[in-house]
Amino acid sequence: MAEPESTVINTNVKQKDPSRALVIAVTTRAIFNLEEEHKLYLQKGKEEYTRHQQANQDKPLPPGTAFAFIQAVQYVNKKILESDPAERDLFDILVLSNSSPESGVRIINSAKHYGLEISKFCFVSDKDSTQYLKSHSVKLFLSADRTDVCNALRRGVSAALVFQQEVQAPSTPLRVVFDGDAVLFSNETDQIFQEQGLEGAVQYERAMEAIPIGEGPLKAFAMHLGKMRKKFGQEESPIRTYLVTARSGRDMGIRAIKTLREWGLPIDEAFFMDGAPKGPILAQIQPHIFFDDGLHNIQGAQNVGVPSAWVP
Repeated sequence: MAEPESTVINTNVKQKDPSRALVIAVTTRAIFNLEEEHKLYLQKGKEEYTRHQQANQDKPLPPGTAFAFIQAVQYVNKKILESDPAERDLFDILVLSNSSPESGVRIINSAKHYGLEISKFCFVSDKDSTQYLKSHSVKLFLSADRTDVCNALRRGVSAALVFQQEVQAPSTPLRVVFDGDAVLFSNETDQIFQEQGLEGAVQYERAMEAIPIGEGPLKAFAMHLGKMRKKFGQEESPIRTYLVTARSGRDMGIRAIKTLREWGLPIDEAFFMDGAPKGPILAQIQPHIFFDDGLHNIQGAQNVGVPSAWVP
């Protein structure tokens, strides 16, 4: 496996043990708002983009959609190390960029400006930068590029597409909201619903009640998060996780709850929306990130200012 063309180790940050850490890779457009620069890149090409980034290297980039999530993750690390300075089960953040190292100076300076504890900056010239995710033990990949996300999912890495939006940074603790089917769980019930309608899906769920639902694309990440969550008691935990699903609690909630129990995955709160819009409940939770496979739900989350990531 080739190493990224250029990996810059951030010597100001204590490097984590990748075999123990929950490694999250974010692209520059997921963590910072680079929409203007991206437009310039598409319209005028790489050289003009590089020139612009070099000319503005000391001007911090504005925060992007995943920015508040990364800050909250940092807060969790702080809390974990306060209770055990030798703890190695920590979050580890690396930035993956298709920029050259020359234009990447602005990215590094921006991270430094905001005090973001990013351990590595990987500048990759390859078309498909996701080939480096496994070699860095990445457990979650956030990108603003759909092809990247699909490639990562094909490689078996939990991944989601981040849409650029104005995000109000919510307060700590870290709050993560998962949709159920096709995100935490497999899409088996969704498929029955498409073929046989709601009645067929309800009958299927009742017949399968004792059998756990298959694994979805974000299960592995959720399990790692759950493992870190278990280090703390319910009250003082710096991590809160939620399930907000279109399933109805009465007809299709039991199997979902039994599956989570079977997996040993702690969820703080579960909301069974029975097809109702998710926006109002998300506005109340104020998560740092919301994962869903339905674009209408992502739109609803964006409408209430909730940072959201689509799992295609």
